[in-house]
Amino acid sequence: MKRALISLTDKSGIIPFAKELETLGFEIVSTGGTLKVLKEGGVNVIAIDDVTGFPEILDGRVKTLHPKVHGGLLYRRDDPNHVATIKEMEITPIDLVCCNLYAFDKALEAGLPIPDMVENIDIGGPSMIRSSAKNFKDVLVVTDPADYDSVIDALKNGTDTFEFRMNLAYKAFSLTASYDTMISNWFATLVK
Repeated sequence: MKRALISLTDKSGIIPFAKELETLGFEIVSTGGTLKVLKEGGVNVIAIDDVTGFPEILDGRVKTLHPKVHGGLLYRRDDPNHVATIKEMEITPIDLVCCNLYAFDKALEAGLPIPDMVENIDIGGPSMIRSSAKNFKDVLVVTDPADYDSVIDALKNGTDTFEFRMNLAYKAFSLTASYDTMISNWFATLVK
């Protein structure tokens, strides 16, 4: 069985996408608010806590920053040493990540005070996206709801090629780069 990890701020279109993944044999793992939405939408979903064996802590600041997550994302399926380590550590592979980021742009537009702006800086999301995109050969990384249909079509038709996956990785790194630039630019306005 394949595993998908879904953790979203923008949850538009996620129920049909997750249900299609289930139909294709994916086990769905999720976090916080996304978990709730998926359950309410009738998706069979596993809480991230049940994967990591560790609760979400620090008001949700730490939930996916765990070796059971990043080990499952980063290990190279064609490297016998990686395969042995994953088996020894009892880490389940994660084959698809569907993630977008905290809406820092909306917080910026709202002109929130510094403490609120800081809480709108996503850490776990970019980390999962970057881990998945680095290992794009083995992990599909989906950061844009506009890609849900093409990802499902590629999985159904066996056209999730190296180039297809690399294009998703390109989009993923572009997202994290622009996100970090936006945050950096905000900090630049505060530094004297």
